[in-house]
Amino acid sequence: MRLVLLGAPGSGKGTQASRLREHLQVPHVSTGDLLRAAVKAGTPLGLQAKAVMESGALVSDEIVLGMLEERLTAGDTGNGFILDGYPRNLVQANALDALLLKLKQPVDIAVQLDVDAELLVERIAGRAQVEGRADDTPEAVRNRLKIYNEATAPVVDFYRTTGRLACVNGVGSVDEVFQRILETLAPTPDVG
Repeated sequence: MRLVLLGAPGSGKGTQASRLREHLQVPHVSTGDLLRAAVKAGTPLGLQAKAVMESGALVSDEIVLGMLEERLTAGDTGNGFILDGYPRNLVQANALDALLLKLKQPVDIAVQLDVDAELLVERIAGRAQVEGRADDTPEAVRNRLKIYNEATAPVVDFYRTTGRLACVNGVGSVDEVFQRILETLAPTPDVG
């Protein structure tokens, strides 16, 4: 199973990706984790990313895609993978599709975790309070969600038009959301 998890910050992607990793027995690939690991290891792409990050700029799609290619050609991805946090825009979605076609590992399904914006604001602001983070004020979170929605709406449409999108209600207990995802991944056959 090759799965892309989509959803706004605070929608539960990371939590569900961890559960899905155990259930599906495939690696959870987070681009943020890949970047941090490559920088720490001092790989050629990691050194490029470190220089970009130290300058205050965003790491280019080309560098991130290169890291993804390295990761997805590792031996443990033969039975699939779960991508979390990528693609974030239409350029990345098209580049990812081209890469996966080249690797003969196309995405089976993209799961969009749908959560109401105000609930996301509450979740993130509450988490920020617990963690003592002053940067996650409700106003800042709303602005991040607005930017996320503007960039990611085309990605959701990209997977919808290619027939690979499943929207899942991301509200409820972790177990309830997990069950909804599993039902989406293994739909019941038509009887007739």
